[in-house]
Amino acid sequence: MGKRIRGGLPLRGFLAAGSAAAALALVVSGPTGTPPAAAAASSPFDGEIAHFYRARGGAPLWFAPNAGAAAPQLIQLLATAQADRLNPRRYNARALQRVVADARTGNPAAIQRAEAMLSSAFVTYARDLRHDPAIGIIYVDKELKPAPPSASELLAAAARAPSLADYVQQLGWMNPIYGKLRQAIASRLYRNAAEYRLLQLNLERARALPAGGSKYVIVNPPAARLYMYENGQVVDSMRVVAGRPDPIAQTPMMNAFIRFEALNPYWNAPPDIAARKLAPNVLKRGRAYLNEKGYDIVDRFGETAQVLNPMSVDWHGVVAGRVQVHMRQRPGPANSMGRMKFMFPNEQGIWLHDTPEREKIEDAARLESNGCVRLEDAPRFARWLFNGRPPSPKGARPEQKVNLPEPVPLYITYLTAVPSGTSIVYFDDFYGKDRAQARQMAGL
Repeated sequence: MGKRIRGGLPLRGFLAAGSAAAALALVVSGPTGTPPAAAAASSPFDGEIAHFYRARGGAPLWFAPNAGAAAPQLIQLLATAQADRLNPRRYNARALQRVVADARTGNPAAIQRAEAMLSSAFVTYARDLRHDPAIGIIYVDKELKPAPPSASELLAAAARAPSLADYVQQLGWMNPIYGKLRQAIASRLYRNAAEYRLLQLNLERARALPAGGSKYVIVNPPAARLYMYENGQVVDSMRVVAGRPDPIAQTPMMNAFIRFEALNPYWNAPPDIAARKLAPNVLKRGRAYLNEKGYDIVDRFGETAQVLNPMSVDWHGVVAGRVQVHMRQRPGPANSMGRMKFMFPNEQGIWLHDTPEREKIEDAARLESNGCVRLEDAPRFARWLFNGRPPSPKGARPEQKVNLPEPVPLYITYLTAVPSGTSIVYFDDFYGKDRAQARQMAGL
């Protein structure tokens, strides 16, 4: 890529505020005598970029006194865009190098030209990164589906960054996990072709993770952990039990808002669990088993459920798979949901919940649930969700719903390559998603 160019250049004679828009138009069309390769190409974002500089009174972004090495760092990202599975030619890093070198002379027109071209390339690249990877993620709440931000949003966020150089180096408009996986690919921090392929697969999944400094949750079944984020940093984490590897029990990739907590929850037994594990015990012990474990037989699940006589059920038919039964476990010490569950209503019937089975949390594999996610410390998670003021149940009434102060985004992902400090930790592909996604990316 040639000689590395320093950022943070002096701005001798930078354009006055009143001439910012005119200068930007000059840059887009290319001033007389400027070689075509050095002139900024017209882009659909020119109007937004011009508005951004007008709102700043013509003040620079990339050549501001505190910009540091932001410009050359951006050029380095663009030159290695193949790490993002993008074509570096789209961003013309060589032309950007030339205009930045010209701007070192302090010529106002050269600086303005470099500003316009860098901003245009930055917007194009950042928008190219933010998209749905199309790998089977369920977007329960459509607002959590990644989409290209506007040029105005991107430039404003960059301008707000305490350090533009750090913002660019860390890909601040993406999730920190994406930035570190991308860095591992671009820096060739992999030992073989298999690790390179895993980095690529996981980079695609990381596209669907959030950017910015909001409060959010990431659950990663391969690592069997939940992570609580604030301001782009992990503030707490805990072990979880996620779904079993068999296809009907896997915890799906899902983006949703956690909206409320349910205290004293029921547990609605999935039909396959009722048939395989519960019904045989009913055949052996009858009502005694149902009373001991706190099960009711209901006509349906939900608020309008009516309790039925358990002896009216053909339990032999349930075991054989001919009859489906709705078994609901009442709140109590043995309830599979524990004392609370955290809801992000979805058609798949997935949620996060407490558990009385502490021994499964201690299990090294911790992939033993029926799809929902059991938490190591549900009360601690509740304290974080409710900003230190978790609700308590009002008596013994089941399914007490308490809305969160604000919905908290949840991202259930599937990362088998995870940044850890300056290295990458790899996890087993329990669900076979690496193999399936590799075939998809290869077009097979």
